[in-house]
Amino acid sequence: MFTHVTVGANDIEASRKFYDAALGALGVEAGQGPDPKGRYWWRTLRGSFGVGAPIDGDPACHANGGTIGFAAKTPEMVQAFHDAGVAAGGHAIEDPPGERQSPFGPMILAYLRDPSGNKIVAMHRVG
Repeated sequence: MFTHVTVGANDIEASRKFYDAALGALGVEAGQGPDPKGRYWWRTLRGSFGVGAPIDGDPACHANGGTIGFAAKTPEMVQAFHDAGVAAGGHAIEDPPGERQSPFGPMILAYLRDPSGNKIVAMHRVG
């Protein structure tokens, strides 16, 4: 459905390090960049994710109520994403990583805030 998602960051290097670690745990190659606008990009066959300073020059801020979800192939990758993200400067939020029941069936989830406060999650659908 989406071609790409970008988030703002106030410390690009801290964010690059965080996403290299967290997304690397999901099997995504290290971010490429910076591009001419100073952004780093992580690419897969299904889409791209970018981090950079806001183009308007204002400070980056997180979207209150917004969450970006990343697919995990295995439950173990969800935990690895969580652990790598925390070790690289992210903060664990909500419930500890693990299985949750939803109207869409059981899922394994791990929520983090990146160094700029953006809310992200790794998700593995069970079954």
